[in-house]
Amino acid sequence: MAEMADEKAVEKDFRHLVRIMDTDLDGRKQVISALRQIKGVSHSFANAVCVLSNVGRNAKTGNLSDEEVKRLDSALKGAAKSMPVWMLNRRKDYETGENLHLFSTDYDFAVDSDIRLMKKVRSYRGVRHGMGAPVRGQRTRSNFRRNKGKVMGVVKKKVGGKTG
Repeated sequence: MAEMADEKAVEKDFRHLVRIMDTDLDGRKQVISALRQIKGVSHSFANAVCVLSNVGRNAKTGNLSDEEVKRLDSALKGAAKSMPVWMLNRRKDYETGENLHLFSTDYDFAVDSDIRLMKKVRSYRGVRHGMGAPVRGQRTRSNFRRNKGKVMGVVKKKVGGKTG
């Protein structure tokens, strides 16, 4: 009987959506998996954030208290100061020279502006981006070709002579 009351109490406090860093996270997932729904958060980064904020990584996201959600949010916002530099996704920012970790739309905007700058200065990578070709040295003989349709191969001509 006591277990039944505990389960109902847990279900009563359970939230199906938890908002962290302006992203709605699935409450049914574990914290470490749910954090990966935020763009810019990898598995190892989510693990480090859980350790820094002292939140159990295997707990269900929907069962977190408001205090734990605030700790996760503040740990993500202050990640650049508390994480090792190699874990950040924006080291030595081009404009500021700082080590940053960007999330969601900020990350997308930074990547797009970097590509625009490379195209503007006509660097090798910028030219490759402009052509739609592989940028990082991949082979181009048979890969990277999109929307070209199926390859037909060689079609033999029909023999058009009269037999008889």
